Parts: sequence; C-alpha cells; structure tokens
Amino acid sequence: MTIADELQSTIVQMVQPGKGILAADESLPTIARRFAPIHTESTGENRRAYRTLLFTAPGIEDYISGVIEFEETLAQTTDEGTPLSEALARRGIVPGIKVDRGKGPLALSPGDFITYGLDGLAERLQQYKTRGTRFAKWREVYAISKHSPTAHGISASAEMLARYAAICQAHGIVPIVEPEVLMDGDHSLARCAEITETVQKEIFYALHRHHVVLEHMILKPNMVLPGSAHTVKVRAEEIAAVTLRVLKRTVPAAVPGINFLSGGLSPEDATANLNAMNTNFPHVPWQLSFSYGRALQQPVLQAWSGKPENVALAQQALLKRARLNGAAQRGKYLPSMESSD
Repeated sequence: MTIADELQSTIVQMVQPGKGILAADESLPTIARRFAPIHTESTGENRRAYRTLLFTAPGIEDYISGVIEFEETLAQTTDEGTPLSEALARRGIVPGIKVDRGKGPLALSPGDFITYGLDGLAERLQQYKTRGTRFAKWREVYAISKHSPTAHGISASAEMLARYAAICQAHGIVPIVEPEVLMDGDHSLARCAEITETVQKEIFYALHRHHVVLEHMILKPNMVLPGSAHTVKVRAEEIAAVTLRVLKRTVPAAVPGINFLSGGLSPEDATANLNAMNTNFPHVPWQLSFSYGRALQQPVLQAWSGKPENVALAQQALLKRARLNGAAQRGKYLPSMESSD
C-alpha cells in the first residue's frame, strides 16, 4: 500500500456521515483542571481509569470515528490489559495523537502566540505509528484584541501548521489542522469573522506552498462566535450563516471534512450550532462535523466524579452526547432530545 493509499484509507474511515471525533488529548495541566471540580486527583491511575471509561463506552463507535489521544495514553491499557489505542481500533475507531508541545508567546510580537513541537516530529510520528496511530493534531491559537493577532503572527502560525501537515503526510499520517480563534474577550461576531477569514486564507496559502494534499487532511476550526464577554446573544442560525460564509471564502472544496472545535461552548450550544450548519447548508462540499473535547466530556465527568461505581452512568452520558452530535451532523438534532434518556 502506498502512502497515498494509507492516507485515503484513514480519511474514508474518519469522514463518515453521522460521526465525529472525540478530543481526549488533554495535557496533564488541563486534565488536572478538568478533575478539580469533581474532587478527583489527577494521578496516572485516575487518568487511565477515565480514559478507559471513555474509550470502552458501549455504542460510541456508531457516532465516533476517531479519538485524539495524549501521548501518555499510548502506554495505558484497559483493566484487561489491552492497549487503549488497540481497544479503539478493534471497534473501528481510528486512534490519533496530539503532537504539538503547547503554545507560548511569539518573540517580539506582543499578543501573538506560536506553538512548539516541530523538532523531532518525524521521529515521533514513526514511533506513534508503530502503536497504531493513524492521524495527528496540531493546534495554533489566536487571541483577539484591538491590535492582535498581527499579520506577522498569523503568517508565522500558518507556516507551523503547514510544516506539521507536510511532515505528517510524508509519513502516512493524516493531519488535523487546528487554527483556534479564541472566544476570550468582548469582541463582536463580525470581528471574529474578520480574523477567522484572514487566518484560514493564510493557512491554505501555506498548505499549498508546502505541497500538502488537501484531500488527505481534516480542518478543525473554531465556529465564528462573539467573545465570551460580549453582551449580545447570537442565535445558532446566525452563527451558522456567518461561519459558512467564512468557510466558503477560504476552504477549498478538496478538503473532505471540517470538524469544529467547541472552544468553551456548552455541550448544548455546540450541538445546536453544528445542527444549524447542517440543516441550513446541506449542500456544501465538505462534511461538517465535530471534534469536541469538553462539549462531549463535561457531562461524563460530572456523572463519573472519580467513582468506579459511576462508570456505567458516565458512559451513558458520553453515548448520549455522541448520539446527539451525530444527529446534528445529519441536521436532525432537536432540543427536545436533550431531555430524553
């Protein structure tokens, strides 16, 4: 099998109607923050138990096509001793891996960020692949203020995403390209649209320069949203309309899938926004789906609370959110489904 065949096989398995991606790639500081409200210590065993709960939840393979893992997870096993990545693959769920090393300030460019991790990436991908990993994810972030992100910051981050994606494809790994325009701030919907459009145009220009095959990648963008401190409430239909306007201007039709991040939205709002996009724009060239972390996991954590006796209840919570987002991917979600068992 050629590398191109490998990449295409992974894309076909990941981009399926009614299915999306579970982001379970929380770094150690992030998962500690997730565990704190449920009074659970972030130990290696607790993290293993929680990820086992997620990856073995009955029925999620009907709605989840891929899972983004954190590097630690590759060495973890189920209670029966099966590697967690293998447990996913046995159910037809594609294992993936977060490969960036986190963000920091871009030197001499106040307000801009850059993500680390290109050094040694090719060697790491080879190791991950031997453990069953078939796709990767890299995130660049853009904070909105009066003066940022700057043109320089946007260009630098696009270059990082493109170099990462090219390295992935050279090793038969499908890259998820994740540019996240952050919700933090009081900016308007229009300001977010302006920045998101500029960011995505620059990214696809960089991907073209680096010979990245668009048919063998997935885009994981933010939805176009007003800042979390903005005072005007925006309906899901308006978010869908503005988001799709930006995507039509920036994303080539060759890209097979756009899997949105939830970026701090509530589980219900993330599902409603995705549904509005698929209901109101059914004929776009890409599959519009989800790659949610907190918006899938928040009810799970609350149900689990770190207690073994709550595992089945927590797995039911995950299945419900996965099922509702699967319905949203098809444009068939209704708010009344939230109150159903």
